[in-house]
Amino acid sequence: MDGVEAVLFDVFGTVVDWHGSVVEELKRLPVSDAAINPDWQSAFATEWRKGYLENTARIAKGTNEEGPRSVDELHRQILDSMLSSPRWSQIGSSLDEAQRADLNLVWHRLHGWPDSAPGLNALKRHVLICSLSNGNVRLLADMAKFASLPWDIVFSAEMFASYKPNPTVYLGAMHHLSLDGKPEKCVMAAAHIWDLEAAAKLGMKTVYIPRPGKISSSNSRSRRRTREALSMSLFTPFQSWQNCLGAGLIIIVYTYFVRCLGPTILRQIVFFFHIHDLLRVNRFFTLIV
Repeated sequence: MDGVEAVLFDVFGTVVDWHGSVVEELKRLPVSDAAINPDWQSAFATEWRKGYLENTARIAKGTNEEGPRSVDELHRQILDSMLSSPRWSQIGSSLDEAQRADLNLVWHRLHGWPDSAPGLNALKRHVLICSLSNGNVRLLADMAKFASLPWDIVFSAEMFASYKPNPTVYLGAMHHLSLDGKPEKCVMAAAHIWDLEAAAKLGMKTVYIPRPGKISSSNSRSRRRTREALSMSLFTPFQSWQNCLGAGLIIIVYTYFVRCLGPTILRQIVFFFHIHDLLRVNRFFTLIV
């Protein structure tokens, strides 16, 4: 861990549970489930998120791509489009403007994963901890207060007029950290392989944080991409973190071993986790070995 000065965290899905949080708020809407699929909230949240991912990926490809650089604006455009579609028109007809505006702010009220706040509080005793998210600045600030996320610095892609995985976002954050030309002093931590791949190409160290639904054992492409992304991580072990990180973020410590120890030792780490009955970690390493 010597020389690392900052850890940059993706937020949606990595630090906060966007799906569970949005679903819970949708359940409070004054909408009858009788004429809709009883599990419509999950489908609605997933479609909303899919629109966000497609649009941010498109805009990230170049500065000439049209679209708002504020995720609040982007989320509202997608929401209005969905509510006017045949699939969701019944819900759309049930919501007035004030209710739509409030629903759009659900992304400011996302709950952190149980280990996020404790892990981040422990981690910030050692390094700077920063968000590096496609969420806009106000969204991230509100979310930090709502979910008790103790960021030292809030970095938003909005500050750099693009979205991840455009390199300008990662480079811009390193510039504001006074780490231009020193990517090895920065870590990108995320539950998304594409995010880690983009950071690693710039020389940043990478940490994969597995979260529910982010990788499937039946998806060989996901396993391969995870393995490739982790092979780009140049971290060395920092054992003292083992005693201070939460159940989820403790995985970070052992992810560092991937490059240093190689497949043979990695399998021994799997066995170590197994005999201690840390099943979640064991399942993760079973996917990538």
